[in-house]
Amino acid sequence: MPYPRRMKTKPLTDARCCNARFDEAGGNKLFDGGGLYLDLHSSGSKKWRLKYRFNGKENLLTFGDYPATSLADARSRRDEAKRLLAEGKNPAFERDVKKQTRAIAAQNTFEAVALEWYEAQQATWSASHANRVKKQLDREVFPLIGQRPISSIGAPDLLAVIRRIEGREAFETARKTLQTCGQVFRYAVATSRAERDPSPDLRGALKAVPVKHMARVGESELPELLRSIAAYEGEPETRLALRFLALTFVRTIELRQAEWTEIDVERREWRIPAEKMKMRRVHIVPLADQTIALLSELRALTGHRRWLFPNSRRPLQQMSENTILYALYRMGYRSRMTGHGFRGLASTILNEKGFNSDWIERQLAHSVQDGVRAAYNNAEYLSERHRLMQWWADYLDKQGGGTDHPDRGSKIDRYAYESTSGPRSLGRHFIKGRVRESDMCLKNSAFRRRALRLAKVVLQIGDMRHRTDVYCH
Repeated sequence: MPYPRRMKTKPLTDARCCNARFDEAGGNKLFDGGGLYLDLHSSGSKKWRLKYRFNGKENLLTFGDYPATSLADARSRRDEAKRLLAEGKNPAFERDVKKQTRAIAAQNTFEAVALEWYEAQQATWSASHANRVKKQLDREVFPLIGQRPISSIGAPDLLAVIRRIEGREAFETARKTLQTCGQVFRYAVATSRAERDPSPDLRGALKAVPVKHMARVGESELPELLRSIAAYEGEPETRLALRFLALTFVRTIELRQAEWTEIDVERREWRIPAEKMKMRRVHIVPLADQTIALLSELRALTGHRRWLFPNSRRPLQQMSENTILYALYRMGYRSRMTGHGFRGLASTILNEKGFNSDWIERQLAHSVQDGVRAAYNNAEYLSERHRLMQWWADYLDKQGGGTDHPDRGSKIDRYAYESTSGPRSLGRHFIKGRVRESDMCLKNSAFRRRALRLAKVVLQIGDMRHRTDVYCH
């Protein structure tokens, strides 16, 4: 008796797939032919499956849900599976290999490696620097090459990223972005996910960065600026912030983040924690007499707050980043002076007056560019910087047309505070009332005792020669 002929499977249509519903009575597998069928579930889902035999065993391969995976896509994947079977390969095994390859590739994309590098480096950065780097990657780099395997990215690809930034004339951003990409590539090389760093290949291809210094007034304009600050009619906290910035010449972000717990009046120091500093190193700012007096005035206004200079509208937050700049604008210094300008102004004047450059650079919290010098020079120069900051405060008083301390003369020359000045000169200043005994504590004890002894002898014998107006220039 002949076997009955198998009926040919009628191919599915999109309409039938769309209208098909699960039936409790059965018949929930809609066959398309070649082992492909649509499996209906009571939950309402419809899954494409392929039934096939490999090495004598029945296997089942799932292609996805309908309609996310269309009928045409399911047939195409069935045909690909049949091709693999014809080559003696198991489609399920090949699918798993591809999935694993994609997973590895996803871990080795530029974005994945960059985020891994970012997490490793973040602890060594200030919060503000970490935010800048993250925004730089998110905005400038990831949209173009983020999803590409990092090993496949070459110099031309990197140049395309940089050219896009240069196109809006953000040359400094372009330079910093290239530096960041270079660090990511070097991390990839170290973790065996890239062969080399292509960023050095772009040397010479970048457009020159126009030198742009922060706007600042010259020394001759300083008296006018100080008088404008003293006469500022805005918020008193803003006026004091401007004065504080002039006295300490810290970065504006360091001023905005200053907390009362960081101020040590007894030591006459402001200790800025490492996590707030650009170079991730604790920074000590010596406080001059004038700065201490300013803090006393400020404490009456904001001493009950966390911040020295809280936000005027939201006191629990720090001062807005634009407060200082807009105050200078209102004073008529648009394009002439910025908050950062006090740093350049102080550096220029202090260097011109002959102060030790190491003291100045340490006070500015600058990093030492010379690697050998940096390795050997970890000195804080704290006592020297106390003298420097007091001289600077006295200098500002003199430039501003007066001093907030009537008992303190405004004609004290820097040489009265430097080691090159002798006890006799310091003694003369003491006699004239230009320097107090407490100021002499800035010198070593033997120096101070000798200066005081000379001063007392002069006073006792009435030697008028030492009472002349000599400023030890």
